[in-house]
Amino acid sequence: MYNSSVSVTKAVINVGLIGTGYAAKLRAESLLPDSRVRLVVVAGHDLERVQTFAKEYEAEAINSWQQICDRDDIDLVFISTMNSEHSKIVRAAITSGKHVVVEYPLAFDTQEAGELIALAKQHNKLLHVEHIELLGGVHQAIKQYLPEVGQVFYVRYNTIKPQLPAPRKWSYNHNFFGFPLIGALSRLHRLTDLFGEVLTVNCHHRFWQVEDNYYQSCFCIAQLSFASGLLGQIIYGKGETLWQPERKFEIHGEKGGLIFNEEKGILVRAGEKIPLDVASRSGLFAKDTSMVLEHLLNGMPLYVQPEASLYTLKVAEAAKRSADTGLTMIVD
Repeated sequence: MYNSSVSVTKAVINVGLIGTGYAAKLRAESLLPDSRVRLVVVAGHDLERVQTFAKEYEAEAINSWQQICDRDDIDLVFISTMNSEHSKIVRAAITSGKHVVVEYPLAFDTQEAGELIALAKQHNKLLHVEHIELLGGVHQAIKQYLPEVGQVFYVRYNTIKPQLPAPRKWSYNHNFFGFPLIGALSRLHRLTDLFGEVLTVNCHHRFWQVEDNYYQSCFCIAQLSFASGLLGQIIYGKGETLWQPERKFEIHGEKGGLIFNEEKGILVRAGEKIPLDVASRSGLFAKDTSMVLEHLLNGMPLYVQPEASLYTLKVAEAAKRSADTGLTMIVD
């Protein structure tokens, strides 16, 4: 991480935003009311859409992210565009002297991601990889109640999203989204944040595709063996061949279990089921943005370091090798 003693001293931090989708919208909404920051310029692939977006948030519209990186009046760049573009934009922004916030994944492979982290340190710039799942109510409730279940031996995390018809957009494109557990890195990151080192991964996936550029469905399942002896399972699926939505997190320990279904949680022990208070998922991008500004202006610590995201990417790479070969892979 960069040296926080060399922080932003300007009265107002000027921001460039790259992207016009859902995450970019939430970023812009979190920036607009904050007097410490000013959204100056927005870039994206479709200039007409960028112009509409920029007008709503009182910013300038351009159609090139390179122009944002080249501008001298921008201090901080938020990258909220398709996964395949993250690493090259991060590299250009840091090299041109900008602090950077990027949605996960930082890159599609660990070598590139590691180089970018080193580059940020070399230039003494902030590189923050967003992992707002760690700020969410479910994750915070798990951390709070985990001691209640004793030694954990099994965890399962399923996220299934039926979509009929599936959208023809970048999140259903192999090249733009990436391998499922890399593109959706947060599914793995929840587990590595809670349970630490992974020894081996066994992963399988299947795609349904009738078009050259876009698939209609994907289903991915991974089994993880942790250094602690814990066994984990992740299912990630989306698209037209899935029929029942699910977002469920189960943790099984020797003294009890934690079951989270959507935003509702229970602690299960012998003869009792105790409902748990789980905070809402709303407002997490605003919280992440505020923490970034506090870090830059006042040196306050962030909730996640890029090295932690890099480690999870290493686990995801092992999952990809397993899916490609059909073999169980050691996380090197």
